[in-house]
Amino acid sequence: MFSKKITLFVFPGPHQKTRQLKIPRSLPLVILLFLILVSASVCWVIRDYRAIKARMPELEQLKRENALHRERFIEMAEQIDTFKTEMDELRALDEKLRGMVESETPGEDVRLGGMGGSAPGLLDPGETMKKIDEDFIERMHQTLDRLHSVAEFTKQNKASLHRFLENQKRVLAATPSIWPTKGWLSSRFGQRNSPFTGKKEFHDGVDICARMSAPIVVTADGVVAFSGWERGYGRVVKIDHGYGLGSKYAHLKKSLVKKGQHVERGETIGLVGNSGKTTGVHLHYEVHVDGAPVNPLRYILK
Repeated sequence: MFSKKITLFVFPGPHQKTRQLKIPRSLPLVILLFLILVSASVCWVIRDYRAIKARMPELEQLKRENALHRERFIEMAEQIDTFKTEMDELRALDEKLRGMVESETPGEDVRLGGMGGSAPGLLDPGETMKKIDEDFIERMHQTLDRLHSVAEFTKQNKASLHRFLENQKRVLAATPSIWPTKGWLSSRFGQRNSPFTGKKEFHDGVDICARMSAPIVVTADGVVAFSGWERGYGRVVKIDHGYGLGSKYAHLKKSLVKKGQHVERGETIGLVGNSGKTTGVHLHYEVHVDGAPVNPLRYILK
C-alpha cells in the first residue's frame, strides 16, 4: 500500500513541457503528522509561557523575600557581633566593680567567664550574599546558642555580684562613720594623763564637749544592746552594729532608746549630759571591733 506512488502533473506554462512528479503515497500522511506534532509543540510552549508569565509576580515576590532574608541574616550577624562587644564591655565593668570593692563573697567567684563571638566569616558580606545555605544557618544557630549560654552565665554572675554588693552595702551601713554629736574634742583616743589622778592611763574613746542636752545620734545602723547605768560612765547606750562592730555612748543626760530597738545611722538615741564620773558636760564615744576599742576618729568620714 505504502509502496504505491502518487503522480502529480505540473503545468509550468503554455510553452513549457508538462512535468510529472511522483511522490510516495505515505508522504502526505507524514507531513500531516509532522504538522500535528509542530502544532502540539507550539501549543505546549504557549501554555508553559502563559503559566510562567502567570507566576512572574509570585517569582518576583519570592526574589524580593529572598533578598530581604539575606539582609536580615546580615543584620542578625551584625547584631550578634554588637552583642559580643557589649558582653566584653560588661566583663570590663565587672572587673572594674571588683576592683572598687576590693574583695569577694566567700566561696563565690563573681567574675565573668570567657566569652565567645560570632563564627569566623559570619560577618563577611561577600560570603553571606553569595552563599545563604545550611552551613551558614547552622553556624548562626551555634553562635546564638553560644551567646545564650554566655548571657545565662553572665546573669548568674551578675546575681552573685549583686548579692555581694548588697552585703557590702549592709556592712557599710553598719560601720560607724559620722560624728555622734556637734562639739569639739577635749580628749583623744590612746594614752593620756587622767583628769582625776594626773597619772598615765589608756583612754579607750574620745571625749566631745557639747552643750547640755545636745542630741546624740547613732553613727551606724544597728540594734541597741544596752541602755542603762554603768559604773563610772553614768547613763550609757551601747549599739551592736553586727559584723563585729559596736559603739558606746556614755555620760548621757537621757537615753531615748530601749534594749533590742533597731536604729539607723543619724537617728537620735540620747542627750548629752554629765552623768557618772566626769569633770563637765561632754559625750564619751567609743568604737569597738570584735570587742576591742579602736580609734573612733579613723571611722569618721564627715
